[in-house]
Amino acid sequence: MRVYHREYTGRPLRVVWTLEELGQPYEFEVMTHEQGQSEEHLARHPLGRVPVLEDDDGFVFESAAICMHVADLYPEGAMMPPVGTHDRALAYQWAVFAPSEIEPPVVEAAIYNTSDPERAAKAKERFSLRVAAVEGALDGREYLVGDHLTVADVMVSTALNFTARAGFPELLPPALKEYVAGLQERPAFQRARERVSQLPAPAE
Repeated sequence: MRVYHREYTGRPLRVVWTLEELGQPYEFEVMTHEQGQSEEHLARHPLGRVPVLEDDDGFVFESAAICMHVADLYPEGAMMPPVGTHDRALAYQWAVFAPSEIEPPVVEAAIYNTSDPERAAKAKERFSLRVAAVEGALDGREYLVGDHLTVADVMVSTALNFTARAGFPELLPPALKEYVAGLQERPAFQRARERVSQLPAPAE
């Protein structure tokens, strides 16, 4: 398998982290912005984005889809619960919730923080509602689904960490800061972050 990454982007970390947790070999190709807009890469992703996973059958994009697909390829890693179970449905739920609900208001707040503080403030309020949903689901537990790490935690914790990358670490309540920090102490995450070396270290 090969993972395509582009400089200064964060989402490929999720895919690399999942592969590291599963202990599976992969190639990692970092492109420049120009290479990311080339015809070659547009054939992999029609919008020229990353991450993209290449395997023997072709290309897959969208980080949630890639992480769940890779977890299904290696079920012995137990990063996706068994098909047909309620826990499986919850893993789908949180894997989709991360990019569709958690990330957009953080990105919006970062874009408009200086030019339109009122809009940024409203985006932060929407983010806080989504954070409360995650905090309620955890309710003192270590993981979102079951009693061990799943793709749900990979997706949600990396989305929550966007607050640090955007310069808003104060938006996370203490319990969620502990949740994210605990997951980032995992050896597989450390290896993934080292591999995706363009990413800054998480905020203290």
